[in-house]
Amino acid sequence: MIGGSPCQSLSICQSKTRQNLDGKSKLFFEYVRILEEVKPKWFLFENVASMKAECKDIISEYLGCQPIFIDSADFSAQSRPRLYWTNIPVDMNYKKSDQVLKDIMQSNVPEKYYYSYPLENIDMSKQVCATLVHNNHEIHKRVFNPNFKCHTLTTCGGGNTQKKVLDNGRARKLTPLEYERLQTLPDNYTSCVSDTARYTVCGNGWNVETIVHILKGLKQEENLCE
Repeated sequence: MIGGSPCQSLSICQSKTRQNLDGKSKLFFEYVRILEEVKPKWFLFENVASMKAECKDIISEYLGCQPIFIDSADFSAQSRPRLYWTNIPVDMNYKKSDQVLKDIMQSNVPEKYYYSYPLENIDMSKQVCATLVHNNHEIHKRVFNPNFKCHTLTTCGGGNTQKKVLDNGRARKLTPLEYERLQTLPDNYTSCVSDTARYTVCGNGWNVETIVHILKGLKQEENLCE
């Protein structure tokens, strides 16, 4: 059994308004209910690493185990620090990926993805190498350096909320296909829906290669039992 409750009320991104396990993330208790009813041999629960220690302790108490910390930057060009509660044996001695944004970027990106806003604070020694000059929240003005990892993908509801990258001296939003690659999905896996929906499902999803690594423990456990 695998799952993860909504992270919005747990994430530090909502530090001023987060409701912790009383907000959207209270769906965790439905996960617990199903876990108790189904009684699966194996389980996996995921949520953000930036939650309060109190919430982490509550989840650990209900699930009967301590979480393991894995950043999906270890398996992709995206930094996505997460906590995983599981009874699957997980090998934490693995080779980490050195992949960065430029390794997953498309060439010949359509003009519609580029911004006409001017840039400021340009510094190619930093992960956030520039900021867009326009009226928006600071987090949505950040332009990422292609030589670094990308920050955690989130859902996008329009309004220039997509992650941005500096591409040959110009700022543009990452494309849906690049979002897929950052989540280690196959190219065009979400192409059956609109761009907005593609950004949203990728932001809500799990990094595939991270989960693949965790689930390898099932195969190893099976081999030990043979």
